[in-house]
Amino acid sequence: MWRYLRSVLWKAKLIRGVFNTAQSVNTDKFISNGPCSSVSGNKWVRPSGFATGLKTFNSLTKQKEPLILKRERVATWYSCGPTVYDHAHLGHACSYVRFDILQRILSRLFGITVIHAMVITDIDDKIIKRSWEENVSPTTIATVYEDEFKRDMLSLKVIPPAVYLRVTENVHHIVAFIEGIIKNGHAYATKEGDVYFDIQSIGDRYGKFVGAVDSQGEPGSTNKRDSRDFALWKQSKPQEPYWESPWGRGRPGWHIECSTIASSVFGSQLDIHSGGIDLAFPHHENEVAQSEAYHQCGQWANYFLHSGHLHLKGSAEKMSKSLKNYVTIKDFLQSYSASEFRMFCLLTKYRSAIDYSESSMLEARTSLGTISTFIHDAKAYMKGQLQCTPVQEAVLWERLAETKYSVVNALADDFDTPRAISAVMNLVYHGNCQLQPVSKSDGVARSPAVFGAMVSYIRDVLDVFGIDLLHIKEADVISSCGSLEGIVEKLTHFRSEVRAFALARQDGPIAGSPNKLGLYPERIPLLKACDILRSDLAPLGVLIKDRGATSTWELTQGKPSQRGQDKDQETSS
Repeated sequence: MWRYLRSVLWKAKLIRGVFNTAQSVNTDKFISNGPCSSVSGNKWVRPSGFATGLKTFNSLTKQKEPLILKRERVATWYSCGPTVYDHAHLGHACSYVRFDILQRILSRLFGITVIHAMVITDIDDKIIKRSWEENVSPTTIATVYEDEFKRDMLSLKVIPPAVYLRVTENVHHIVAFIEGIIKNGHAYATKEGDVYFDIQSIGDRYGKFVGAVDSQGEPGSTNKRDSRDFALWKQSKPQEPYWESPWGRGRPGWHIECSTIASSVFGSQLDIHSGGIDLAFPHHENEVAQSEAYHQCGQWANYFLHSGHLHLKGSAEKMSKSLKNYVTIKDFLQSYSASEFRMFCLLTKYRSAIDYSESSMLEARTSLGTISTFIHDAKAYMKGQLQCTPVQEAVLWERLAETKYSVVNALADDFDTPRAISAVMNLVYHGNCQLQPVSKSDGVARSPAVFGAMVSYIRDVLDVFGIDLLHIKEADVISSCGSLEGIVEKLTHFRSEVRAFALARQDGPIAGSPNKLGLYPERIPLLKACDILRSDLAPLGVLIKDRGATSTWELTQGKPSQRGQDKDQETSS
């Protein structure tokens, strides 16, 4: 017994050590280069600041580096948001969910406050083209798909950033940022009214991400000094939106928006910048070049984190709108839950490519089902509803301590979620091994506390990842949604037929009102019955709205307020 207690205490001491390492402040300054490093060339400089105890793969160095933050337990984080011209798909979802998981790990496990800002690109060639196709304004296109994107993120349980910023609301900042780059000698205007970044002016500092993906210059004016020069400001073409600038009417280039907006929020120093690996070059490469040219520093963002592509299994191509090989988030959620998608993401390292298929989603669903079944059985055992052979309690306490240690170690090592999930599943396996049912267990000692501890810990870990086990059955509801919708559709159609019959007007005038045609008195009870059915279905999550002689319906999560319901309804009777 004493040997077991010593073992548990030793394990607990190790676990506390890991948490203390992750959450404590290391005040040793590794290097002091002021607010923005002045070191020249492509050499990455370890930042001054506070050690977190974590390591993360930094695309700037192509290896794992200690994560050091400028402020104690505060991480500034900028991410490239969507270009809102079409539906968001699973390729987008994969990147945003993965980085949401990383931010949750930092904040909920390691006690680091993440200040996250994201740009919404609401003016772009693709948006303009789509607006011409739809014969509406670019603003209309951008607004529709921005709203849809935000709804999709909420449905996937992605925590919104501290602030969303639109490009169109920051053009004046972008113009000033470009003027600063020109003033510092790193950009030039052409006679056509375009402004380009001067790659040659920064010498060997360009090329931090070359090798991550194929690199090539962007098309543009023949007046560019170097084929690699990229546009900061583009002269407006006929029928395109434009803003006034010192170089004439035009609009921002693609890359300048992120540098400007990130700088407007975080200044000349950024801890973490994230995005898909396809953005490394040229987008992030050009962001770094123009930001460091504006701030006149050698290291603007200290860490770049890139997520791997999502592929349809059997395809070498990433999922993308241009290739028309995508699944929309809305369509995906008709078959699977947000928690299942999160488990799908957790089973692969965030920076690795990931194959999407029915089998990979089944693996995620099965993993969650295994955890859910164990928790159900453990709770039944704790209640005395499940009789088992004697439990090796000491073994389970030791397994729990080892799991805690393994999970923290895995997540501190470049957010290794597959290893963390493996540790949790191993704990579930050992828990299930101890839950061996028997028909009778009279007089057998029981050990409910250790199972309570295991259930609480597993819930806590999955909560860090954004998986809510209290709603683990949501997939079952969603999978039956198709048949439910069919039933509601038929019911609403039948009710509409009844209402149309009841609302039919008499051929002759109403007694006492010679100029007004009235309802048939004997049909009024049918209208009242329709109203009662509508009211009775609302608390059950079926909201029927009557619009004159027609009706629409929707499935809701909860009971709508009576006030709001009354406002939307047109009383039948």
